[in-house]
Amino acid sequence: MPTITLQAVSKSYGVGPLAVDNLDLTIPDGSFTCLLGPSGCGKTTTLRMIAGLEHPTEGSITVGDRVLDSVAQGTFVPTERRGMGLVFQNYALWPHLTIRRNVEFGLRVQKVPAAERRTRVDAALEMMQISQAAERYPSQLSGGQQQRVSLARMLAVNPSVLLLDEPLSNLDATLRLEMRAELKKLHEETGHTIVFVTHDQLEAMTMATQVAVMKDGVLQQLAPPMDVYHRPANTFVAAFVGSPPMNLAPCDADDGSLGGLARRYLMLTQTRALDAVTTIGVRPEAVRVVEPGHLGSEKEWVFEARVRAVLPTGAAWTVSVTVGSTDLYLVSTDEVAATTGDVLRCAVKRTAIHLFDAEGNRLELGTDRESVRNEAAQWIS
Repeated sequence: MPTITLQAVSKSYGVGPLAVDNLDLTIPDGSFTCLLGPSGCGKTTTLRMIAGLEHPTEGSITVGDRVLDSVAQGTFVPTERRGMGLVFQNYALWPHLTIRRNVEFGLRVQKVPAAERRTRVDAALEMMQISQAAERYPSQLSGGQQQRVSLARMLAVNPSVLLLDEPLSNLDATLRLEMRAELKKLHEETGHTIVFVTHDQLEAMTMATQVAVMKDGVLQQLAPPMDVYHRPANTFVAAFVGSPPMNLAPCDADDGSLGGLARRYLMLTQTRALDAVTTIGVRPEAVRVVEPGHLGSEKEWVFEARVRAVLPTGAAWTVSVTVGSTDLYLVSTDEVAATTGDVLRCAVKRTAIHLFDAEGNRLELGTDRESVRNEAAQWIS
């Protein structure tokens, strides 16, 4: 299927703020696009408008040159004629039908001949590794198996686009991990365009080829997962993506707080003024614990922090520390031999320091005010 394009799409339910506000979004053919954000941000509404289950209040949705929705033109293509498959959070399996009959349900509706139905159902069951359960009933399967049946039912009708609305949220942690791997493998094998709604950043980071981060109906950033992680467009994206979230601190004073120390360091290493910077950010995993005598440099910022708590997680140690009046977290894969009240010497690479302006938009190190604002605008668009 060609590229899906949402242009200036808004959705209003008549009361309250817009559910989706002037959304411009491009979903390339063959991509795995995750709509990521907290509850109420408009991601499910966006998916439902792509599917044709909701009508935009403004704007247009096109697939290549084919218009699916256009408020200005009065065009609307019904859901069943869009060539898209949907999987929802609820498996929605018929309890009185066997797994095979559930998977072939859509093909029966389309009046596909029996021989072709069997071939396509067998292929879908095999792809989702549930062929052995073909003659069982949904109540005899685990939650993970039922989700596979739901996916197989969608794949059997061979849609051009797969639309998935938080399909893994009802599964336990082990099954979610297993299904993330299955979905990524499915995307690589079939090349289908997938649009996946989730509030789980791990799902977005591990599966997507591009992530659309949304807040209050507004697109905050559209970029590949690692770009979203390493170069967040604004403070919302910086705080939402990452666990623990990015440490953010005001940077408008020259004092002993984290932001004050960062400002002092940057003033010594920057070639241009920092008057546009009001907030600094540092990811917990970018903070290293170093030896007491370790010195800083132009490429590395060194500061001292007092331990509030050490939280071992098995694979890593999360440490809560205080720098002046600022609380922050650091994450280390090496054991941190410290207790509450100890002072740790910490180091952060200069390139791992994130800068944001008064509106929360991303700035870049070593650029003037006009350049950094243009950079922030580019990352949001």
